[in-house]
Amino acid sequence: MAKLVVIAGIDPSTFAIDQGETIVGRHPDSGLHLACNAVSGTHARLVREGDNCFLEDLGSRNGTFINNEQISQRMQLKHSDEVHFGPVHVRFEGVAPPPAAAPAAAPAAAPAPSFGAPGQAPAPFKLDVASDDDDSATITGALSSAGRFGVLESNAEAKLKAVLEISTALAGNLDVDTVLPNLLTTLFSIFPSADRACVLLKDENGEMTPRAMRHRREDEDATVRMSRAVMSKVLEDKTGVLSADAASDFSSSQSIADLAIRSMMCVPMLGLEGEPVGIINVDSQNPLGQFKEDDLDLLMAVAGQAALTYENARLLESFIAKQKQDNELEIARDVQRALLPEDLPKAEGWEFFASYDSAQAVGGDYYDAFVLSEDRICLSFGDVAGKGVPGALIMSRISSCVQSTMKFCQIADQACMAINDHMCDTAVEGRFVTFVLMIIDLKTNEMMLVNAGHMSPLIRLPDGGFEEFDEEMVGPPIGIVDEYPYEVDVRVIQPGETVVVVTDGVDEAMNPAGDLYGKERIIEILKDGPSSAEDLGKVLLSDVRRHAAGRPQNDDITIMTIGRNPE
Repeated sequence: MAKLVVIAGIDPSTFAIDQGETIVGRHPDSGLHLACNAVSGTHARLVREGDNCFLEDLGSRNGTFINNEQISQRMQLKHSDEVHFGPVHVRFEGVAPPPAAAPAAAPAAAPAPSFGAPGQAPAPFKLDVASDDDDSATITGALSSAGRFGVLESNAEAKLKAVLEISTALAGNLDVDTVLPNLLTTLFSIFPSADRACVLLKDENGEMTPRAMRHRREDEDATVRMSRAVMSKVLEDKTGVLSADAASDFSSSQSIADLAIRSMMCVPMLGLEGEPVGIINVDSQNPLGQFKEDDLDLLMAVAGQAALTYENARLLESFIAKQKQDNELEIARDVQRALLPEDLPKAEGWEFFASYDSAQAVGGDYYDAFVLSEDRICLSFGDVAGKGVPGALIMSRISSCVQSTMKFCQIADQACMAINDHMCDTAVEGRFVTFVLMIIDLKTNEMMLVNAGHMSPLIRLPDGGFEEFDEEMVGPPIGIVDEYPYEVDVRVIQPGETVVVVTDGVDEAMNPAGDLYGKERIIEILKDGPSSAEDLGKVLLSDVRRHAAGRPQNDDITIMTIGRNPE
């Protein structure tokens, strides 16, 4: 059966294509419904005639593409064609052609490189984990779980000497790619019988991955041979494991037999929290140089120091990365602040105030104010869904969108529709903006207001009372429904009246006990606060901070007040 398989853009799913005509679009009544803001309501038409399927674009905003080529007329779909309806990526599955002959097998990939000595090219190596038939036979000696450095009371002098050697070898260098080879070189001096040593570190998926290997002879096989039973015991019990006669203990492992390994030790590298961050494995081919339990205890102490050095290296890398990130966020904060107006407009008989406090280095709240003409002033105010860097990126987009739109369209409802359509074209799923657009006519003292999903602005009356703009005229937030016909609310601002607009970071500000600031408290401040727009805004901001009582912000806090001076 012909079908479309969703690959990206919306949740994975499969749509069967029925005979006849099917409309593809975002509208819920579409035969093939694609719930994505960037897909037009009626985006395209699918026509199935027998086993043949045809696709036609219906003048969609973001286009229809077959195999990355935009179509402008009806096109026939072929099996495995890749189709894009805007950002929604699907694959067409129709009647498949007969299978072609299978190609010759590709050569095996080259093994991953090891970390060689400084100044030398790394030698390739790979990990061979043997699943032994008799797991119990592979472990002949083990340390009791005794922490990162083993049992310090046992052979303390030798341990101290070994730890000092490791510390000296690793001192002054916290680069992991240099630390690990230096560690293995020092192990050869501590254990003269060792022929091969390797370090495995836990990767981001929790799997042990070979990161460094050393062997005494240049022509040595570079494969890391380990028993799965040994590795499991080392990681689960956090203890060292010894095989004094690997040829017998690992008789089921052909890999170890091929290398003639006589003796081996494997110990965990325990991190700061006592959990394994890696494994050190050492083996010998010398039948006269078998490792003993004292050697295992010594290696355990060495692994503790090595783990400490490795953890320090990781912490340093994280610290450097954090510093770099903080510097970049500081630059981003300055860039975002530059998007806000340095000065608010000056108009006889009017007063304007705005404040912006982000919860993080950058935020998703937004406001702007600028002169449109000699007798018209534009004010815009918004709150992006989300904060931090994602919110700041959307904030920068709508800031530039408002500025460019208002240069060419100064009718409030039409301008808001244009801003919304632009933001819908490249909308990020789940990222919308509650938005208020206000245009003041200085001749008539009328405020034309369009509300796109934001909490209704409050109006402080001269007698201390308050009103709200009509909530029935509130439309959906910006970036959700394209081509939405927003309505404009027109009101004459009387002398002594002040319009107050806030983001939800104000009424949702919490104190240490978890109590919200609340809309009722905003209204109380309006009733009892000063008549000056600037003073009223400052009093409200100060009261929000007083309520928080030092508790960190959980959201961006932005306030704008627009007041007409008393006559």
